[in-house]
Amino acid sequence: MSVPGAPAGGAARRTALVLAAGVGSGFLSGLFGVGGGVVIVPALMTVLGMSQRRATATSLAAIMLTAVAGTASYGVRGEISPAAAGLLVIGSLVGAQAGLLALRRLPEQVLPWIFVGFAVFVAVLMRLHTPVREAALALDGPRAAALVAVGAVAGLLSGLVGVGGGSVIVPGLELVVGVGDLLARGTSLLVMVPTAMTGTWTNLRHGIVDLRAGGLVGLGAVLATPGGTATAARISPEAGALLFDLFLLGVVIAMLYKERARRRAPRRCAHPRAPRVTEDRITTRCRATRPGPADR
Repeated sequence: MSVPGAPAGGAARRTALVLAAGVGSGFLSGLFGVGGGVVIVPALMTVLGMSQRRATATSLAAIMLTAVAGTASYGVRGEISPAAAGLLVIGSLVGAQAGLLALRRLPEQVLPWIFVGFAVFVAVLMRLHTPVREAALALDGPRAAALVAVGAVAGLLSGLVGVGGGSVIVPGLELVVGVGDLLARGTSLLVMVPTAMTGTWTNLRHGIVDLRAGGLVGLGAVLATPGGTATAARISPEAGALLFDLFLLGVVIAMLYKERARRRAPRRCAHPRAPRVTEDRITTRCRATRPGPADR
């Protein structure tokens, strides 16, 4: 992760910051049953100057390691359900396809608000819901259908706005299926293992994963995930639910900030002198902008 000609101290500092991002994301993963991409992606873009596409792909590789560590941490406590995870994966595959189809038809500026509305709805329900710790999963027909539905919503939001996973599955398992908070988080992490593996394999084939950075983030996350799991087990279900609501709020703020930055960023042409085409005719030429990293 060093840059040619850069001071050794700068490279060491970047390495430390990337490792710290892994530690932070791993702790959040163990605490809430989420992947931690909300921490990893901005860190990789800011510290290493990655594009969002490469940062997202590298983040998914790190999340694969995080999910394995988190599943193991919750698994030794007996707080995972492979059967529930399988049904959630089935639903998420269907939902993701529906999300990708809807993505082509919905206006881009509407997409972030879909997740904002969902997050507010979940936060309100979590405040009205009394979380429990020891509720086991008795899998029957209605609960199986509910698990597929929760997975479908997670996949739908993932396809639409790139946010899903634990942010949807954990509250869905608690509110819709009625399982305990720790079982919901452990099962959520188990779901991420196959999805992150398949996604990383695809990204590797396209050459958009920085394995060195992903491995470093994953190392920090693997070291910190058991601490997050232990913290989740020590605090009360009520405190855990409140902290999860605050986490959702953080995700919403990050998404709205990203959308605001996207709207303010000047649109760039493939070439500074390329003409801009409107519905009726070619009118003006694109305004020249500062060259990006790919242009230098």
